[in-house]
Amino acid sequence: MNRLKEKYQKEVVPRLKVKFGYQNNLAVPKLTKVVVNVGTGQGLRDAKFNEVVEATLQRISGQRPVKVAAKKSISNFKIRQGLIVGMMVTLRGKKMYDFIDKLINVTLPRIRDFRGLDTKSVDPNGNLNIGLKENIAFPEIRSDEVEKIHGLQVSIATNAGSQEIGLELFKSLGFPFRQ
Repeated sequence: MNRLKEKYQKEVVPRLKVKFGYQNNLAVPKLTKVVVNVGTGQGLRDAKFNEVVEATLQRISGQRPVKVAAKKSISNFKIRQGLIVGMMVTLRGKKMYDFIDKLINVTLPRIRDFRGLDTKSVDPNGNLNIGLKENIAFPEIRSDEVEKIHGLQVSIATNAGSQEIGLELFKSLGFPFRQ
């Protein structure tokens, strides 16, 4: 079993049951999915950029990314309907816990000038959204092999239902929040 999932079951569930008065282990909020998303705005002018983003996402997540096409044409941004404007990967189950464990213990500490996550990054439904400016913070990406640095967004969905409960869940799992 993954060490983060084991920590959730042995430490987090009892702590949240006591703090919020849950009667049943299944009522305690849990992580449902992780979505890693990259917008490929540069890919409209540079076709190689889309390949770089796809390879990066595949290395980081261990899954092949889904290409997201534009739903409408927007002339001001030179976007045509059906053009690839982003790529995303959805992780669930074991891969999700592996990714979050790597995010907490390896990736976030490697970010330059990292002081901790802002508590405002947890939305009113208890989901966490993290924006990373550089993809080289991940250990799978070697800085000497990188052709282009791009940012990405990590969205961690829970079934917490409120910001307070979601924030407590993430703090209990070990996410580094600012004081």
